[in-house]
Amino acid sequence: MKTIELDDDLYFYIASQTRHIGESASDILRRLLEHPTQAGAPVVAEPVVLAQPVADAMGLQALLDSGALQQEEKSINRFMLVLTTLYRDNPESFTQATEIKGRKRVYFSRDPEALRASGSTTKPKQVPDTPFWVITNTNTSRKQNMVAQLMASMGYDEDLTARVCAAV
Repeated sequence: MKTIELDDDLYFYIASQTRHIGESASDILRRLLEHPTQAGAPVVAEPVVLAQPVADAMGLQALLDSGALQQEEKSINRFMLVLTTLYRDNPESFTQATEIKGRKRVYFSRDPEALRASGSTTKPKQVPDTPFWVITNTNTSRKQNMVAQLMASMGYDEDLTARVCAAV
C-alpha cells in the first residue's frame, strides 16, 4: 500500500462519494475510475467529473452576515434555512444531496416516502422552495454533518463550510 498526498478539495470530493460506512478510499477510487480489482485486467478509466467550485456563495455569506440564523431558536429551522440557501445558490449541484446517506437511513430525497421507508422515525420535511425532502429526526451534530457533506460535494471551501455548520 502506498501513501499519497491530496489537496483538501480532492479529499473531500472522494469522501463525498462514499456509498457505505467502511468503504476505503481505494474502493471509492476504483469505482469512480471503473478500475477492475483483478490483477492483470485491462484498465478502462473514464474521466472523473469533479465537483465544480461554487461560483457564487453570496447567498450563504449573506445569510451568515444577516444574523437570520442566529435569530432562529431551533436547530431544525437553521438547518432548513441553510438547505434552502444551498439549493438557491446552486440547484444543479444540490441534486447530489440524494447521494448522502447514513448507515441505515436515506437523508435526502425527492420522494418523502423513500425517507419514511428508510426508518421508523425519520420525520421527513420538504426543504422550503425546493423539490427535495430531508429527514429531520436527527440531532444537531448529525444535521451539521449532513450540511458539511453536502457543501463538500457542491464544492464549497472548508472555511465557509465550517462557519455554516457552526451556525446550524
